[in-house]
Amino acid sequence: MDSKVTSKEEDQQSRLYIQSFAKGLAVILAFRPGRREMNLPELAAETGMSKSAVQRFAFTLETLGYLRKDPDSKRYSLTPKVIELGYRYLLIDPILERASPYLLELNRKCGENINISEPDDTDMVYVGRFPGFHYMPVYMPIGRRLPMFCTSAGRAYLAALSQEQAAEMIDRSQLEKFTPTTVVDRQELLDLVEKARQDGYATANGEYYQGDLGIGIAIRDHHGQPAAVINMSAPSSRWSLPRMEQELAPQLLEVSRLISSIPPEPRKATPFKRGIEEVQAQR
Repeated sequence: MDSKVTSKEEDQQSRLYIQSFAKGLAVILAFRPGRREMNLPELAAETGMSKSAVQRFAFTLETLGYLRKDPDSKRYSLTPKVIELGYRYLLIDPILERASPYLLELNRKCGENINISEPDDTDMVYVGRFPGFHYMPVYMPIGRRLPMFCTSAGRAYLAALSQEQAAEMIDRSQLEKFTPTTVVDRQELLDLVEKARQDGYATANGEYYQGDLGIGIAIRDHHGQPAAVINMSAPSSRWSLPRMEQELAPQLLEVSRLISSIPPEPRKATPFKRGIEEVQAQR
């Protein structure tokens, strides 16, 4: 086999790989801003499938309730049931369950945005968010993906890896300059990750959203491996990065220590366990 073939491509060539299932998911993932509704030819073009194949997948997904078809235009769109696919993950995520009571308390104490995200390839995916008390122009819904290399959450995760692993992740990232302050130089990024490794937290100065300052700290699982990152974000209109490091970073460090070492009080944890209990009751 060609040495340049990636592990993902190797997996797709495995006898265990169900191509039809992957194609069904591709139909769901074809919908995006600018493509909220599509007819069969458009779905075929987006997925690279034939019109007859995409028709079968669309019909199946419509029958299951994940797609709806307008009776007049014959155009398909997603239904709210699709949210259930991601919501199941949030219901049973043990790190999110353990961290949420502490993050809510920190949010109430400092009044700024407190988030928890988890890695997926070279991105961080936001799985929990406690909005600040003040107006914030950045919209960050659950499920939003942001690049690791230019965010405090991503750099905190990279700093929790070995130097070799962090370098490999940066090399696979698309180093795009999103704002005037985005760092895209490889060596400078490695230096920032090393600084985060030494400081115990990572920072980002408006590198994805201009004016959005961030501090992030990795949370490790019971094997000692980085599994998630908690981060705090605030606008440059109210804070400077040095002031955030001085006043807010110690609070975030203390919360990360508590999440890693002490289970939350049952009274505070109960609201975040209801979804898990509902899922268990259905089994």
